[in-house]
Amino acid sequence: MTARNASSDLEVWIDQDLCTGDGICAQYAPEVFELDIDGLAYVKPPAADGREAELLTSPGATAPVPLPLLRDVIESAKDCPGECIHVRRAADKAEVYGPDAVADPADVS
Repeated sequence: MTARNASSDLEVWIDQDLCTGDGICAQYAPEVFELDIDGLAYVKPPAADGREAELLTSPGATAPVPLPLLRDVIESAKDCPGECIHVRRAADKAEVYGPDAVADPADVS
């Protein structure tokens, strides 16, 4: 799997039990992450042009990772102080970036 074709197959979710509310993710990728009124980060899916994306506040809610934001989402997962951002393949739910990633994503086929 390469970064070029990975994003359509990747989804991201946040474990709010571990979220520290620092907002680093929202700084990296505000189109994907947002802090809610409770001070915790949540994901949101891509929105149609001119529309605001709905914040997904259900526990374990996932959003697809748009290709132009793939690098920002990965950096968010790497730099998150709460280690609560999980990026996984949608097909088999294998985590490729985040605290539960089992292998280097470059080695995942």
